[in-house]
Amino acid sequence: MDRNISRRDWIRVLGTSGVAAGMGAFLPSEAAQADPASRKDALPGVKDEGTTAPPAKLVDGKVLQPRRSLPLLAQTDVLVVGGGPAGVVAALAAKRTGVDVTLVERYGHFGGQWTGGLVLIVAGMHDKTNRQVIQGVGEEILQRLDKLDRGIMNRRPGVDPTVDAEAVKYVMVEMLQEADVRVLLHCWGVDAVMQGDAVRGAVFESKSGRQAILAKQVVDATGDGDVFAAAGAAFEHMRYHVGLVCRIGNLDKVDPAKASQAKRPARLGAPTPIDGIHWVNMHGPTDIDALDVADLTRMEVDHRRQIWKDLERIRKTPGYEKVYLVETAPQLGVRMSRMLAGTKRLTFDDVMAGKKHPDSIGVGGDWRRQEQRIGGWQIPYGVLVPQKIDNVLAAGRCVSGEPKLADYLRIIPTCFVTGHAAGCAAALAVQDNCPPRHVDVPKLQKLLRAQEAYLL
Repeated sequence: MDRNISRRDWIRVLGTSGVAAGMGAFLPSEAAQADPASRKDALPGVKDEGTTAPPAKLVDGKVLQPRRSLPLLAQTDVLVVGGGPAGVVAALAAKRTGVDVTLVERYGHFGGQWTGGLVLIVAGMHDKTNRQVIQGVGEEILQRLDKLDRGIMNRRPGVDPTVDAEAVKYVMVEMLQEADVRVLLHCWGVDAVMQGDAVRGAVFESKSGRQAILAKQVVDATGDGDVFAAAGAAFEHMRYHVGLVCRIGNLDKVDPAKASQAKRPARLGAPTPIDGIHWVNMHGPTDIDALDVADLTRMEVDHRRQIWKDLERIRKTPGYEKVYLVETAPQLGVRMSRMLAGTKRLTFDDVMAGKKHPDSIGVGGDWRRQEQRIGGWQIPYGVLVPQKIDNVLAAGRCVSGEPKLADYLRIIPTCFVTGHAAGCAAALAVQDNCPPRHVDVPKLQKLLRAQEAYLL
């Protein structure tokens, strides 16, 4: 074995040696002869190799990972990596076309920053005329929340609603199960399976070890573009704000007589559908590398300390003594990291001018006050498609655009739109047996409209 060959090179070798061709299974290890049918808990298509991976070894001061075959966790038509707003909508949209869909999420819940990050306001649903430009599957999620007690508040024209995170998690699970989407939680996408310049699946790490899922098409909804980056697609690396959101309680128990005698404390946040509970946003430093584990660790530690200190200051304010910390978000508030270099790049000037795109797959709104808002802006299909790598589409905050557009592309409603389009496009690519760059755009637009998306 060549000690200089990289892990990714071995993934590519596996692909080009015919392992991925025809959607076949990975080569079994010599000791892996267990019959998967004997596993009552096995997923459809799972091959349980029943082996323990060889450990990394220290050789001449270098840590070497031995070559090994990877157990096949599943085979699917469309693989969606990342279960945030973009990923969940992509999985539901793809499934509605009739293809087989697998959705994989690294945390133990769906919703991404919307739920795990406690970013509870659905900001950017409307344009300057108060028209709601976000429709389709994302709107269906909000309609489901409408039917729940304490699921959502401020659902009225021109106003961006606020949700309860636990209600969103529940609704997403219900919708995915009803649609019969295969889901895997606690599974972190760590590499792409390649055959030439085409993605044939992804590699995952979990408590079950390192395994692979093969797919005809992949939607990268990781937020950080982990799959398309591993596949070798070009991207722009952004440094941006990273914060940590929290929820505080007992705001309904503030003593008004005592509070009137003191200055209102800062960082009380905004109301949620739960009485007395506010969510408190945090902007965070401006120049953080969300792909650097040292930066992420520092932000997590510093922000948790700051949240506690802020709470103690609030509790020392007359009338606010009963306020308490309900929770800090389980997910660090990463806003941007990688942005795909797509076949098209959305520019700030295009958005501000409301430029029309013949390959529009949806419309974005504006999260600012009504008097500051711009009109609805079209999102071209090309922002989802890598310039050279095939069989993978981006969805969510990592689509192709200028960094100056970060605060428009990363918001939850825009993620609904790009996720919806990516899911439909991936399904069409499977059905028409073509790479995403060759998907018939008018056909895609017709499908999106059939699923009640708004394309302007």
